Amino acid sequence: MTSVAAGVTRNLSISQADGGRSKSEQRLIPISIMGKAYQVPADATIMGAIEYAGHQIVRGAGCREGYCGACATLYRLPGDYKIHTGLACMTMVEEGMTLAQIPYVPAEKSIYDIEELKPNVSAIQQMYPSVFRCVACNTCTKSCPQGLQVMDYVQAAKRGDIAAVMDLSFDCVVCGLCMLRCPAEITQPLMGIMAKRLYGRYLRKDSPELAERVKAVESGAYDAEYAKLMPMSREALSKLYYARDSE
Repeated sequence: MTSVAAGVTRNLSISQADGGRSKSEQRLIPISIMGKAYQVPADATIMGAIEYAGHQIVRGAGCREGYCGACATLYRLPGDYKIHTGLACMTMVEEGMTLAQIPYVPAEKSIYDIEELKPNVSAIQQMYPSVFRCVACNTCTKSCPQGLQVMDYVQAAKRGDIAAVMDLSFDCVVCGLCMLRCPAEITQPLMGIMAKRLYGRYLRKDSPELAERVKAVESGAYDAEYAKLMPMSREALSKLYYARDSE
């Protein structure tokens, strides 16, 4: 959660939030953070706004630039009865927003030996029987900050289609928002993790490209590049990272 800290150092997220402008040049808007009113920059992310307001985030922050799942947030907007979900590092503040961070959603993780399970519906029934309480309301899908088709992979699990569960849940970062909103109280992300493990153990196809790349790494083909990167400063690495070609 957040804790108030006097004189908190403004970090990268704050610099990004205010664009390097002085406070007098910023347009501030009112929002409520954990039940208390603040004025924050209108162009801030929720995470930037929390820290701008003087809170030090000790839980609920990870990568800070997208999709590690550590900064799950619930919020409401003026005149809107809905509870919205988002990741604090990616969601922008809006005037009158009322928000609360949810850094961790309690969930019981099933303990199993992957060698004793088979990639079929019996594994789901045995380890995550809550899946069969699904009422197909689609609330889980609506709450996912990555837009994953959560309900679809829950239905695939009920059919025992482990490959489909793996595929549809592959990008899940286990932020827990789907579990938090689910009226049937299903632990969708944990079931998805098991499905991915089952797929990897029993159903995956061999990848000659992967084998070739592993062989290249083990032979030292990239040692010179590693040696060049290791002594570089954080700033230099960041500049190199954002200048890379990406899809």
